[in-house]
Amino acid sequence: MALDLDRSKLESVKVAVGVTFATNGLAYAGWLARAPAARADLGLTSVGFGLLLLCLSVAAIAAIPLAGPLVQRVGPARAVLLGSVSVVCGLLCVATGTALGSVPLAGAGLVLAGMGNSAWDVAMNVEGADVERRLGRTVMPRFHAGFSLGTVIGAGISAGFAAAGVSLAVQLYLTAAGTAAVMLVVVRRFLPHPVVPAGERRPASVRLAWRNPRILLIGLIMLGFGFTEGTANDWLAISLVDGYRASETVGAIGFGTFVTAMTLARLFGGHAIERWGRVTVLRLTAASAAVGLLLVVADAAVPLALAGALLWGAGASLGFPIGMSSAADDPLRAAINVSVAGAIGYGAFLAGPPLVGFLAEQFGVLRAILCVFGALAIGVAASGAARPLHTTTTGR
Repeated sequence: MALDLDRSKLESVKVAVGVTFATNGLAYAGWLARAPAARADLGLTSVGFGLLLLCLSVAAIAAIPLAGPLVQRVGPARAVLLGSVSVVCGLLCVATGTALGSVPLAGAGLVLAGMGNSAWDVAMNVEGADVERRLGRTVMPRFHAGFSLGTVIGAGISAGFAAAGVSLAVQLYLTAAGTAAVMLVVVRRFLPHPVVPAGERRPASVRLAWRNPRILLIGLIMLGFGFTEGTANDWLAISLVDGYRASETVGAIGFGTFVTAMTLARLFGGHAIERWGRVTVLRLTAASAAVGLLLVVADAAVPLALAGALLWGAGASLGFPIGMSSAADDPLRAAINVSVAGAIGYGAFLAGPPLVGFLAEQFGVLRAILCVFGALAIGVAASGAARPLHTTTTGR
């Protein structure tokens, strides 16, 4: 009976972690789906908008190495709560910045959002990996499907607001309020995590993680697939508006198609990982992303581009969850290893926005996103590092 109760508790925590991922995705996608509106409200060019997105990326990169020690010190629940508070404050600043046409205020908001999202991201992945180990089956892709589902909802809300003529600022104010309300409740259902006594903490473990070749290669997997995902998040809607001369609503639909494909692939990806293993799945999904990207940049017709977005989304779907599970294979060092691999992976979000923005200014946005092929090559080259440390680890 005790085992049944433990299993029931784990299932309850699994739901709470899934809601946490979904809320994070909604908060993240609530404004990215309306990137053209943000660019217009702030009066920026493609290069300027890329530099503005750099505020988010730089803050995330700077904060994520600190997220692992934070999670070890206060536990995932408190770290998620602290991170979500920072994200909410950031969304409020971005909303006010777009309403006033203030680039500095919007940039400050993105800094807060980036810093908060790093703590939120590492903490919820550490909690998710803990639940995955205790359940003994691959569930991390489903947690990331929760994130993607949140982005689908965010894209749908964005498309509806855009069609109704609702300003981006109003949308972000509502998103911030909803995010705060949900996260104050859901973190209370996380597993209890004992605080490590001060005498037993070993800060050197962070340096050791940076010297671990396997963790560094896992970071490169996340870098390659993160760039593939992040480029679509930041530029797919704009590529449809600028490259295909489509409406903002069509741009939001294209973004929604991408994240819908990611959601479905993550929902069912666990079965594929358990059957074929992490490495094979990574290579197959990279091929799907490459084909989808070619369809988008072909500049033939909007329906073909939407089909490309579908394949692109499926191809980008499993790189990050597989990377997170792989980095967390060692439960004693999970928080530190996840933060180090994540720091490398977030480099995609540091380099991606300004790189694509610069290339778009020179060659047009459709040709600019061809740089994703280089990122995919990096992810595939490092994919062998995703093999589990132990035969008992999920993902073969």
